[in-house]
Amino acid sequence: MKIIDLQDEHEQLYFVCLEDWCEEMVEAGNHKELWYSKMKDKGLRVKLALEDDQVGGMIQYIPIEHAFAEGHDLSFVHCIWVHGYKEGRGNFQKRGLGKALLQAAEVDAKARGAKGMVAWGVFLPFWMKASWFKKQGYTRVDRQGIQALMWKPFTDDAIPPKWIKQQKKPETVPGKVTVTAFLNGWCPAQNLVFERAKRAASEFGDRVVFREIDTSDRETFLEWGIADALFIDGKQVRTGPPPSYEKINKLIAKRVKKAR
Repeated sequence: MKIIDLQDEHEQLYFVCLEDWCEEMVEAGNHKELWYSKMKDKGLRVKLALEDDQVGGMIQYIPIEHAFAEGHDLSFVHCIWVHGYKEGRGNFQKRGLGKALLQAAEVDAKARGAKGMVAWGVFLPFWMKASWFKKQGYTRVDRQGIQALMWKPFTDDAIPPKWIKQQKKPETVPGKVTVTAFLNGWCPAQNLVFERAKRAASEFGDRVVFREIDTSDRETFLEWGIADALFIDGKQVRTGPPPSYEKINKLIAKRVKKAR
């Protein structure tokens, strides 16, 4: 196994989170590529884990000032993903790739002047588990629903990060069904939700108002305190795992029927 920085030859694979075999990634559009283009000059770093010259895992991290948490002089991990499906390149999990990626990112972030590393984790037993980061020496400093904010300080003067709280909710339009989709771009799964919601909303003509809020713009994100989310008439829809197009369409149709 070896850890390398993202190279041009692997960019398209990175944009689909190593799932080039998955048809849903086409449906997610090019939002991650656009996000990468915007963030690569703001300190975004991407590393890949290779086994026998085949990419099996990835990590992406950025100065926290450009992430969705509050802090200073820290590096923020958006995600660590080790491919775990039988499809495509196969299952690379349980081989230490995730740990190696995180350690390489920590060394790199420290060398670039970061005073600590921050990551988000969930309390449920799947991707980005808070318990896994705890095993890597991280401690929880904040909590928001099922999400924990984990960190590992590198220096004695490092200041703990905090979650940025939701500031407001989307407004509705009288006599219409309002679909509000927040899009940051870094996660293909959430990009998929956005595209499905946009397509579903278009099926109802002028009975539905679709609003896109681009939170890759830092000021817009701070205005709302929401990075990625979907609201239908002000009610938030659970987006993890991504709901199907049919489910989103059905939720909108239900509201349209009530609005008549």
